[in-house]
Amino acid sequence: MMTTFSMKRVNAIFVKDWKDLQRNSYVLFTLALPLFFAAWLGRIGADSAEMIAFPIVFALVIAGAFVQAAMVAEEKEKNTLRGLLLSPASVTEVFVGKSLLSAVSTLVVVVGCIWLAEFNVPSLPLFALSILLGLIFFLAIGTLLGLLSRTVMETSIIGMPVMVIFGMSSMFKSMITNETILTVLDYLPNELLTKIWVGLESGTAVGESFLFLVLWAVGAIAATVIVYRKRRMD
Repeated sequence: MMTTFSMKRVNAIFVKDWKDLQRNSYVLFTLALPLFFAAWLGRIGADSAEMIAFPIVFALVIAGAFVQAAMVAEEKEKNTLRGLLLSPASVTEVFVGKSLLSAVSTLVVVVGCIWLAEFNVPSLPLFALSILLGLIFFLAIGTLLGLLSRTVMETSIIGMPVMVIFGMSSMFKSMITNETILTVLDYLPNELLTKIWVGLESGTAVGESFLFLVLWAVGAIAATVIVYRKRRMD
């Protein structure tokens, strides 16, 4: 009985978010951006893991983090998040309910990117696991940004460093000469995902990259839970 009731609460949050998403043209447009990049890569015949990594990571950043942040911040802007924080729903139920639509949207966009870019996925189970870990990390970051933002517009401002660091850092590596900074960049989630996909394609070991990706995901969840509980107490 308790499980059924919990699932009903999760479903109620999901349905509410789905109705809000249908009215939000900004979010719908944002979701389409990675698909344009993937379609362009498909047209020029760039089907290697290193090339397709950009639109897929971009999808995780945009659809996972930004959309999630916008949806949480919109709740705050409409003063409906307070009711959710004070509701009987547990932390897990709130997180799953608020993340479910963003997760589904992100996975649809990722699959769309793979299809448009005509990418042959290497080792599907491990590739899917890496996508799942990346999705968990970026959804947690998105929830954290949403909790820290006062308005939807503010998520774009404070979320910009997230997009630059976690989504576009590989573009700046050629301009950096400091070895310490380059080493740090190599262990960012987006770089770890790229290493995993390139490694799966070439047949090299990817265990270390998976380990660090798990640590990033756990750390992001922990930070989000701490901020969520603080907001709930406030």
